[in-house]
Amino acid sequence: MNNKSKPIIYQLLPRLFGNMNANCKPGGTYTENGSGKLNGITANVLKSIKDLGVTHIWYTGVIEHATKTDYSAYGIKPCNPHVVKGNAGSPYAIRDYYDIDPDLAEDVRGRMGEFDDLVARTHREGLKVIIDFVPNHVAREYASDAKPREVEDLGVRDDVAKAFDRDNNF
Repeated sequence: MNNKSKPIIYQLLPRLFGNMNANCKPGGTYTENGSGKLNGITANVLKSIKDLGVTHIWYTGVIEHATKTDYSAYGIKPCNPHVVKGNAGSPYAIRDYYDIDPDLAEDVRGRMGEFDDLVARTHREGLKVIIDFVPNHVAREYASDAKPREVEDLGVRDDVAKAFDRDNNF
């Protein structure tokens, strides 16, 4: 892109974009409805998007968010189903800013690698990457299992005896 070019941004929600299930149930579970995968955004897909004149891809919903899908077998603490919006959850209820949504991975344990590969594929096609990130859109049960050791989770030092305190995160 030169200085005279106008950026053209293509927003892509991977969990919908590559989901090939033609029979999704409203309010269905992950097992019933499935999810698009990061690996489904192939070089051919990216090339076809670039051929539209796109310069940037805005990946939405890739950061790990609250869901009713149980990933405890992978060391991910389950969410309280009473505070999750729908079965799939909302991509704006972030539960771990340092991790990728396991629904989007072919291999849950390798989800960060799959994301890194997607970013590399996107760049190889000559496209820039934008990650949808809204710092204050946090799940009620935020707890990172992927953060650096020196980083403290949100709310760890909150005074839980107070319904509201200016120094509390939640």
